[in-house]
Amino acid sequence: MSELAPGIAVHPEPAPTARRRSRAPSYSLRHGALACAGVFAVIGVLAFASYNLGWLLLLGSFGSSATMVFTFPELDFSQPRSLVGGHVICTAVGLAALSLCGPSWWSLALAAAVCVVLMMLTRTLHPPAGSNPIIVFLAAPKWGFLLFPTLFGALTMVLVAVLYHRACKRTYPLYWR
Repeated sequence: MSELAPGIAVHPEPAPTARRRSRAPSYSLRHGALACAGVFAVIGVLAFASYNLGWLLLLGSFGSSATMVFTFPELDFSQPRSLVGGHVICTAVGLAALSLCGPSWWSLALAAAVCVVLMMLTRTLHPPAGSNPIIVFLAAPKWGFLLFPTLFGALTMVLVAVLYHRACKRTYPLYWR
């Protein structure tokens, strides 16, 4: 019975079980080669567009995103909803915090913390996007940064990932919504 609500039985959630390992996991050469080719393809497309077409589509956090999407495409963190939503939310929060609070240690810390809760609440958790407020505070861009490179770069990454994984006969994405 609960002390706060007498007469109501409370069942504690079971503690999450973490599998203990004695060493880091190993991966096959094939798995590594597929991930390497995928990361090369997506960063290559984004860099080509940025350097040759004049469309800024690169963010520092996209390197980590590419690693996740092409190494572990089955993870929730790697799905399009999380990839695009996480990057857009975190960049928008960073831009808002910088605009409203100015460049200070506490406004950056607040922006990073707010990003985590917003990604969790919107089911768009994408860990690499958590660095976007830091990128925003370091670069101090205008609001157009939300579209280029953030939104269009993330959408391009999803497009390349879908095409790449289909060409490799791998299932991606597992879901869109």
